[in-house]
Amino acid sequence: MSDNSLIILSDLWGTDNASWISYYTKPLKSIFDIRLYDCRKLAGIDANINQENIIHTQFLEGGIEKAVINLLKEENDEIIALGFSIGGLIAWRAALAGLKIKYMCLLSSSRLRYETEMPNCSMDLYYAEFDDFQPSGDWFQAHEIKRNIIKNEKHEFYRKNKFAKTICDNISAKQVKAQAD
Repeated sequence: MSDNSLIILSDLWGTDNASWISYYTKPLKSIFDIRLYDCRKLAGIDANINQENIIHTQFLEGGIEKAVINLLKEENDEIIALGFSIGGLIAWRAALAGLKIKYMCLLSSSRLRYETEMPNCSMDLYYAEFDDFQPSGDWFQAHEIKRNIIKNEKHEFYRKNKFAKTICDNISAKQVKAQAD
């Protein structure tokens, strides 16, 4: 694997019918060796379930841990991680469990509000202004993490192309800088 390995971790809906993920894969594929992970598959959650509350409960009742274990089996080298919602939490927990992440960009990973331990990597966290479940200002301050707020948006802002472009540009700039150092 190359120094340009990027993993993308889906939100709780997985990658089926997630055409918005191409807003990220298309611009980043010229820079990175991309591996896309369907978090539902990593967690062993039935793809036929389409009720958000049931999917969410299955992640909370062992699915997150299973996804972390399965991700650790797949990834051995140092990588960059891009995670959406539950995918961000899985990346965070995988980093704590030993996944070598040099940089992570997590979008709308609201369950991070319960995390008390920090992964040892650089990161950018993005949240929508109107996401009621994002970590508090105190959480960001306690962990010494910059808070990036997307104004006038809700939890799934990351599914919009205009925000994907900004995120991809940021990830690309960080990679170019890292290669120059």
